[in-house]
Amino acid sequence: MTRSVFFQPADGWVGDLIPFQKDGEFWLFYLHEVRTEPKPGTSWNLVTTKDLTQFEDHGVSLHHGGEGDADFNAYTGSVVCDESGIHHLFYTGQNPRHRGSDGAPLQLVMHATSTDGMLTWVKHPELTFGAPAGYESGDWRDPFVFKDEASGLWRMLLAARHAEGPERRRGVIAQCVSPDLMDWEHTEPFWDPRRYITHECPEVFAWGDWWYLVYSEFSESFTTRYRMAKSPDGPWIVPARDSVDGRAFYASKTAERDGRRFFFGWIASKEDNRDDGAWQWAGTMSVLEARQNGDGTLAFSFADELVESFWDEIPVTFGNALPVALHAPDGYAVTMSDEVLPRQFYARAVLRIEPDTTECGLLLRSSADGDESYIIRLEPKRSRMVFDRWPREINGDAQWHVSGDVPFEIELERPCELAPGEHTLELVVDGDLCVAVVDGQVALSARIYELPDGRIGVFAGEGTVTVTELEIRKRTDN
Repeated sequence: MTRSVFFQPADGWVGDLIPFQKDGEFWLFYLHEVRTEPKPGTSWNLVTTKDLTQFEDHGVSLHHGGEGDADFNAYTGSVVCDESGIHHLFYTGQNPRHRGSDGAPLQLVMHATSTDGMLTWVKHPELTFGAPAGYESGDWRDPFVFKDEASGLWRMLLAARHAEGPERRRGVIAQCVSPDLMDWEHTEPFWDPRRYITHECPEVFAWGDWWYLVYSEFSESFTTRYRMAKSPDGPWIVPARDSVDGRAFYASKTAERDGRRFFFGWIASKEDNRDDGAWQWAGTMSVLEARQNGDGTLAFSFADELVESFWDEIPVTFGNALPVALHAPDGYAVTMSDEVLPRQFYARAVLRIEPDTTECGLLLRSSADGDESYIIRLEPKRSRMVFDRWPREINGDAQWHVSGDVPFEIELERPCELAPGEHTLELVVDGDLCVAVVDGQVALSARIYELPDGRIGVFAGEGTVTVTELEIRKRTDN
């Protein structure tokens, strides 16, 4: 059986990731989710990787506390190393039985250290602290710590909420500072847009001339976003495409290696392993590599290591040899492969899109006539890429006439520039996971449960597209 390129533990799911790069290897701490009742408490587990495609699971790294402890759930945080070589782990302690003065389930910042290179952790409950006056006690989490070289202070960012104000717009990234990582003083907020419920998993890093603030928007939209500035104190600029991926990819945090920046997040699972199931918290780990554009904005695509791990070409034939032109000025045209593809593959298609084309793209795991498939659709007139499937289903019943305006799989769309000319569409399909990237700039992740296999196809709707290149590769494990 071919090994997956996406990590998921055998006994659970990957929640929020806390990546740390050590000697060229990524140490990926994550919240280990098990879907049993009653909940047994949440620990930090650890998986390591050097090539981003092969992972070693080390099991529990930071154990959660007992039923009466403040860290019955050990939630998200960060890891830093001080000048003496001691690693400091800051995390969120939460126990659903414990309440703050405002009646909310209490969240606390907690601290552990390691003197053996992060192999074992010693907790320091005496250093625990909660939200100060003016903040809700139930939202004081996800501590991210970094060194401010200009001031010499350590700075801690926290996902928090003001105690007063409109209910859906109290979210704030609170801030504490410390000279020694031990004693923390609350100071002015790091970012206070008064826009969202909260900003989960905040992080800040410098890259070249720019600073980047990354957070996961907890509101009517669940997605990881970023802002950019010339200093860690702002003012923060909203880039034109400010999201990392779509709804399926969440709680992403980053690590750097050799001048490259990688975003580690999880692709959410769906209830009952159904395409129409509700999104669930936690899922399967996925990694995207960020690259800087000339203006400092970020492009998101596959890491080279992932693409290069697919090296065994899969011959695919269509009715005509490439290039293949699909011309449908007021209709729809499709060409299908003769072959059924494996459950895991990498595909790269170069599509030349003519002016005034409404839509084009790839069909995945398709029936022979192309009428039942998953769809990666490029829509030049709307400047977006969307994930879709047909037939769509609601509550398990095929709906050929879906009520309301449902133009695609809701929440799975990404803005992208699709001017006339050539565009490159890349895919990694692996079991029930699909990640698409257009022009090395825009990524879109999705779950694909109910069509286990099928053909690949290219289509055009109300316009003309020419397939100039198409390569499909698989991995062959030793």
